[in-house]
Amino acid sequence: MLIFLDIDGVMVQGSSWKSVESLSDGFYKFSPRAVLGLQEIISGTKASIILTTSHKNRFTPKQWKVIFHNRGIDVSSIEKLQTRKIYPNRKEEILTWHKRHKNIKDFVIIDDDKSLNGLPEELKKKLILTNSSIGLTSENALQAIKVLKPKKWKNTIIKSLSV
Repeated sequence: MLIFLDIDGVMVQGSSWKSVESLSDGFYKFSPRAVLGLQEIISGTKASIILTTSHKNRFTPKQWKVIFHNRGIDVSSIEKLQTRKIYPNRKEEILTWHKRHKNIKDFVIIDDDKSLNGLPEELKKKLILTNSSIGLTSENALQAIKVLKPKKWKNTIIKSLSV
């Protein structure tokens, strides 16, 4: 299972009037709410992360793992989506990845980029669009888990209805 993850507007709240705090590792502090939400997704699904953020090439995958760990998020694997120098925008990056990996079905896209609403329907169903000024919420995390584990979620609902 994979999480295509943006940082700005997802893990870091966007604000035009307030500068973002950085930690000693040289990267932005994540929102505590977003940390809880992402950790909930990872612990509930064992998903790995593919970074889609514009910051993805600032660090190696190994450094990113340390950055996430420093913020309370332990993930088994972090990779980076192909760079934007080749593809003009995030939508094209994701479309290109999907064309190359048609057999991979268990993924979710967590982003605040509204242009992703233009993805084909089969991919748009996997999109969790966050509010950039709020970031990832517990409701977004629940939606992501539903996308990644629909059968388990359906069974949970059926069990709760039959009680």
